[in-house]
Amino acid sequence: MIRTLVVDDSALMRKAAKDMLESADNIEVVGTARNGEEAIEKAGKLQPEVIVMDVNMPVMDGITAVEKIMHTNPIPTIMFSTLTKKGSREALEALRLGAIDFITKPTGLHEIDKIEDELVSKVNNIHNSKPNIIRLLNLKKFKGEIVKGNWDKTPGETAVLIGTSTGGPSSLEQIIPRLPENMPAPVFVVQHMPKGNFCNQLAARLDSLSQLQVKEARNNEKVENGVVYIAPGGFHMQVRKALGVIRIKIVEGEPVHAVIPAVDITAQSVTNVYGKNMVAAILTGMGNDGTYGFKLIHENEGKTIACSEDTCVIYGMPKAAIEAGAIDVVKPIFEIPEEIVRCIEG
Repeated sequence: MIRTLVVDDSALMRKAAKDMLESADNIEVVGTARNGEEAIEKAGKLQPEVIVMDVNMPVMDGITAVEKIMHTNPIPTIMFSTLTKKGSREALEALRLGAIDFITKPTGLHEIDKIEDELVSKVNNIHNSKPNIIRLLNLKKFKGEIVKGNWDKTPGETAVLIGTSTGGPSSLEQIIPRLPENMPAPVFVVQHMPKGNFCNQLAARLDSLSQLQVKEARNNEKVENGVVYIAPGGFHMQVRKALGVIRIKIVEGEPVHAVIPAVDITAQSVTNVYGKNMVAAILTGMGNDGTYGFKLIHENEGKTIACSEDTCVIYGMPKAAIEAGAIDVVKPIFEIPEEIVRCIEG
């Protein structure tokens, strides 16, 4: 049984979440809490294996509670967050502080049943993947220098692809801000996120930390070197070349490997455009999204990098790509910026 703690200031929401979770045969809700202060107390007393935590609560909000729990007794936590701009910003802050994932909170109790499958699935997946919370917390502490690049031998059209999922926002903060502003290539980022403002908020945060311009990708915009394009949540991102111009295509398609955006979709399209002049890095995350696409890049003589197990929050995606023979080199997260620049230099 997966011991779970539910935290929400709404009694109706606490009961609804408890009922949904206990509809699964292998999940037991060992306790509930009305605010962050109670959550800290019960997390210490009940020792749950997973916490489901609301963001906005009286006495102590969920973000403060996550930070305190992670510093005293780290427990995998899933946040309940709204689709609003403020909610997106709060969700990303919680992820940065140690939360593992988030679920979009329904606008009313009449819609609560819509998230039952997602809630049960995320609790199961997070428990089964055994996330390393300490690694996630350690990612916040590292501050490396910006990598310098020598672009004298750069091939014509070159591009970088970064794919990630659970634990990705913190990992991206270790890579994007350390890339030099004169990058002779665009950077395409696929971070598994639902529809909403989440990726726009992620782009804004990374942009504030980086010398490169970081933005959420827009449909049909022209691709430029030195710009980081983050796939919008809930949409696939592709690139296409026509009349000598490379543009981004944002596609509202079906999930691939149960996720959208999917790394494999972007990887296939960038390989078609850039061929052997691709540099791709796969970071922390559950599942095997990216394995097919990185194998395609590898087979087309592009360069592929995987994040090492000891610096991944969840080793699923890198491990799957490595085992499929799709990876050229494995590096700790802190060395991936240098490796990307080295690969572009040729």
